[in-house]
Parts: sequence; C-alpha cells; structure tokens
Amino acid sequence: MADVGAVEGDWLIALAQDSGKGRQGRPWQSLEGNFFGSTLVTIRAGDPAPQSLSLAAGLAVIRAVEAVAPATGLILKWPNDLLMGQGKLAGILLERSGDRLVAGFGVNLAVAPDLPDREAATLASVALVSPQSFAPVLAGAFARALEMWRTDSVRLTTAWMESAHAIGTSLRFHDDSGAVTEGKFAGLEADGALRLELADGSERTVRAGDISLE
Repeated sequence: MADVGAVEGDWLIALAQDSGKGRQGRPWQSLEGNFFGSTLVTIRAGDPAPQSLSLAAGLAVIRAVEAVAPATGLILKWPNDLLMGQGKLAGILLERSGDRLVAGFGVNLAVAPDLPDREAATLASVALVSPQSFAPVLAGAFARALEMWRTDSVRLTTAWMESAHAIGTSLRFHDDSGAVTEGKFAGLEADGALRLELADGSERTVRAGDISLE
C-alpha cells in the first residue's frame, strides 16, 4: 500500500488474516476477535534512531489498553511485548524498507493463542473490547507516542521505563543464534537498545534478540 499512495498516519486493520507472521517469520495465530493492525511511519531527516520506534509502539499499545479496560499487571517487556501478569497480551513487529517503516500490532482482545514457548493472556478476562473500537484508541495513542519520539525522546524513554520491568530485573537474553545470556536489566541506550548487566558487573548492549523475564 505504501507503494501506491499510503502515507504516514494511515492504518490497515484486518479482522482476519491468512498469512500473519511474528518476529523472525514465526507463525502467528490470527484468532477471531483479536486485533491485527499496521500503520506507516516515514523516517525523516533529523528523526531519532528508527529502531527506537519500538519504544513508541510499546508505549502506545499499553496506553491504549489502559484506556479501554481496567487491566492490572500490565508491563512492557523489551523490545516489543506487552504482558498482563505472566502472559503475553500484545506483540509488535517493525519492518523497514528505505525511509518507510511499518509498525504491526497484534493484541489478544478476545482469545489467548496457544503458544509453545510462553504463556498468553487475553483482555477478555477483564473487559469485552472489539477490534473496531480498539483501533481508533490505538491510532490516537500511537500518534501521540510518535510525536513524543520526534520531539522529546528523553520523555519517551522515561515513560517507557515507568511501564516496563524495573531496573535490576533478572533477564535471560536469547540471541538470533540461539545462545542464551543471563543478566539484569540496567536501562536503555538512547537508540532504544537494552543494557544487560552480567554476573561479573560488566554490561552488554543488546539491539536484537528475545528477552524473557526470570
């Protein structure tokens, strides 16, 4: 759609998918009643590091969920998951081509998928929210987070940290080769990368991979 006229701020919302995918091409269960939506961002000269848009996307989805449901135990997990309790409630996938970036959101509004490697949660346990009613709330939250990303990245990082796992939280990092490193959350770099404190007191900067909470 970006090739034929879609512009920043446009959204594509699907009520059903037949080829959804997750990070690294993982299978994605598109269950009826859940939210599947993507929006376009145009990277401009002077914008912050594009990878830090994951912080804006995460902040948008937690603010949208907070606005539509009395959910408790919401927490952002680096780089792109929203948890409710111990279960994954939402996931975000960022894909870039040139100066265009698509932010895709999946939110378990109605059904929790059966995940082989982690627990899932559904918002239906606390409120009934349709994809159609959730869409404008998320669009508004993302527009505000995007503006904050462009104009006050320090405020964005602070807001994300306030909604995320605390400094000192024990984490397990799985890189794309499958290697596992354990450490503690030590904060974020300016570009959104995670700082992982290792057992010997040194720090490792993580820009890609999967994080699980201990």
